[in-house]
Formats: sequence, C-alpha cells, structure tokens
Amino acid sequence: MPKKFIFAGGGTGGHIYPAIAIASALKRHFIDASIIFVGTDRGLEKDLVPKAGFQLKKIRVKGFERKISLDTIVSIKEMFLGAFDSIKIIKNESPDLVVGTGGYVAGPVILFAALFGIPSIIHEQNVKPGMTNRILSHFVDRVAISFPDSKKYFPSTKTVLTGNPVRREICTGDRLTAVKKFGLDPNLPTVLCFGGSQGAARINDAMLYVIEQAAKTKKFQIIHVTGQKHYDKYRQLLENKGISLNNLGHIKIRPYIYEMKDAYAACDLVISRAGAISISEITLCGKPSILIPLPNAADNHQDFNARYIKENSAGIVIKDKFLTGKVLLSEIEHIILNRERLESMAQASKRLGNPKAIDLILNEIIELIK
Repeated sequence: MPKKFIFAGGGTGGHIYPAIAIASALKRHFIDASIIFVGTDRGLEKDLVPKAGFQLKKIRVKGFERKISLDTIVSIKEMFLGAFDSIKIIKNESPDLVVGTGGYVAGPVILFAALFGIPSIIHEQNVKPGMTNRILSHFVDRVAISFPDSKKYFPSTKTVLTGNPVRREICTGDRLTAVKKFGLDPNLPTVLCFGGSQGAARINDAMLYVIEQAAKTKKFQIIHVTGQKHYDKYRQLLENKGISLNNLGHIKIRPYIYEMKDAYAACDLVISRAGAISISEITLCGKPSILIPLPNAADNHQDFNARYIKENSAGIVIKDKFLTGKVLLSEIEHIILNRERLESMAQASKRLGNPKAIDLILNEIIELIK
C-alpha cells in the first residue's frame, strides 16, 4: 500500500519551504507516496505548494490578533470552521502520518490527527518556537527542532535536534562561475544583501548610503536584492544621487534572485533579516553574516535566531532601530576588509550548518510509521 502523508503549515515562506523540502525528500524515498498539503487562501502556500508540484487542500482558519478586537470574533468562528474542515480531510484521506511546520493553519490539522491516533511530527524552524507548536508539542509523537536552544521549550522525551531542511542545491554553486554570471571581479570581496522575498525597506534605505560610498571607493563589490515592489523606485533614487548602475560593474541591483546558489557562491559576506531559513542557508554555505532582526516578528523570534548566530561568532547583529547607512558600512568594512576575521567567522558559520537535516527528519518519520 502506498504511504499517505498530510503536511500542515503555512502563512509565510519560513513555514512552507521546510514543508516542501521534507515532502520532496519523502517523495524520493517513497516513490509512490501520496502527499497532500493543507493551507488557506491567504498564505503563500496557495502559490508555492502547487508550483512545487503538490496538491493543496484549503481549510477555513484565521490567526488571532495579539489584541482583542472585533476581528477576534471572526477568528473564533473560523477556528471552529477550520476544525470541521480538518476533521473532514483527515477522515477522507486516512494518512499514515501528519507533518506540521508551524503557523496557525497547522493547529487544527495536527491536533485532530493526534487525537485520532495518527502518527504526527512537528518541525520548529526558529530558536524561540511559536505558540502553535508549543501547544501541539504536548499532543504529537515527535518534535523536530532546528537549534539546540529550542529544547527547553518542548517535552524532552519526544524532542530531537535535526536542523532546518533547506533546498539541497543551495550550496552547490561554484564561486568563479557565479562571479562570472553576475559580471563581477573575482579578485574583489563581495557583499550579498537581501531582505527576504518581499525586500525590506529599512535595509534598502541603509544600503543606499553603502552603495553611494562603494561606488566611489571600490573596496568591495555588492549584490543587493531590493524586492520586486521596491526595485524601480530604488534605481531612480540611485540615479538621483548620480549613480548610474550601467557604468558600475562592481555593484549589482536585482529585484529578486531565483538562483540563490549562485548568489551565495559569489559572496563573502551576507546581510539579511534573521529568518530561520535564511540563517540555515547562510550557515550551510558557511558565510559570515550581518543580521538585522525584523522588529515586529512574532514573539521577537528573529532576535533569538540572530543572538544564536552572534553567540557562536558566526555573525554580528544590528538592531533595526539602530540601523543607518553609516553603521552598516562600518560593520561591513570591519569584517570584509579584515581577511583573518572574515575567515574565522566563515569557519564558525560552517560549523553551525547542518547538511544532514533532511535525512535526520526523514529518519524520524520512517521510525514513526514503521
């Protein structure tokens, strides 16, 4: 009999990409496996899951606001609707195992699967887990965590350290090939900066000053990803400062980069927010980082992620409220122009990377369905 799996998790890429990575690994291991994702109409899963080649079934569920409001009534109503939808899917599909990767959509699906006696596992991407996974940890059979510091939040008897599953190809780029693709100089150190799939206005603003100074000095090269919605305005801002990117071979501005393996391969230092998946990719590739945690992330979980990197000497942290172009440029130069420090941070980053995360999670799943 072919194995059946249900994946529940969504809202942001941080919950969806790990689920897709695990599902893809399961598909490679169980060739005839049936895999269904459960999500909503509102999260990124509605686009990302079908693009990855998996079926998405939708339920009616909504996250709770942090403050009591009229919207809370709607959330309570949809919580019951989501419970009904989840029970219906679980009974119709009769899965061998259910996997949860976080987000409010995982709540009812994982809870009822566990209550019906179906083997279940949740994966936590961040150092500080979200409320959904903390509650679900008392019902599921296994909790997979990505950072050692997360152990204290979960029942010790069922918690296992696996790491964050990231795309296998992310670290397969070749530096010389990648540098050539971007049209950069292989003899200059390179900074890669991105603010997530949507971009980050605060980081973009700080990078304007960095780019302005780098255009004059040419001490290092830059690949800066603005995000699609910021790109046209950003190029215009640079033009207004007299910076024509057509005449600057060492500064590359992109709205989005699909081939991140080339971007990581080309760079010596990464600037980004402190999302769990970004951090896992950065460390797997062994890159030093300057992290700027998103200030309004739920439970300040990005602060905890960034602190973990800093405490292990793999990167430095700049609080969003203290971020300016001058501060950022100073930190970049203190790292990238100091070859000994750059190499030391790169080695520390590489030690934190976990290339076996997918295999470890897969082993736990196989053990649960034996």
